[in-house]
Amino acid sequence: MPDANRITWGKPRKPTDADRDALRADLLAKARVVRADGWATHRDAWPAGRLAVVAYLLGDTEMLTQLEETDATVLSRFAADLFGFVGGRKDNEKGLPDTQAWFTAVRKELG
Repeated sequence: MPDANRITWGKPRKPTDADRDALRADLLAKARVVRADGWATHRDAWPAGRLAVVAYLLGDTEMLTQLEETDATVLSRFAADLFGFVGGRKDNEKGLPDTQAWFTAVRKELG
């Protein structure tokens, strides 16, 4: 294939600490709203992936089941949001210890 036709996607983006802090703040706010108001208002407003991660944070296995998600699927998918494609893949290969640690800290902050 000639270089003129080659697609270059560029260097994969690696989320920064500021990106992770913003994710944490967003998830904490959403989890607190669900604790206060329940799921009804937010079920149709938030994408399924965001519903699943908030349900995971809250330990809401019933919601995860409704979304056809498990703890493992949420963690596996969210690893890339936290650490980028390459970092998320490496964390998946190790059993997601960094992703689990991040969520443990967020759950502790949530209380």
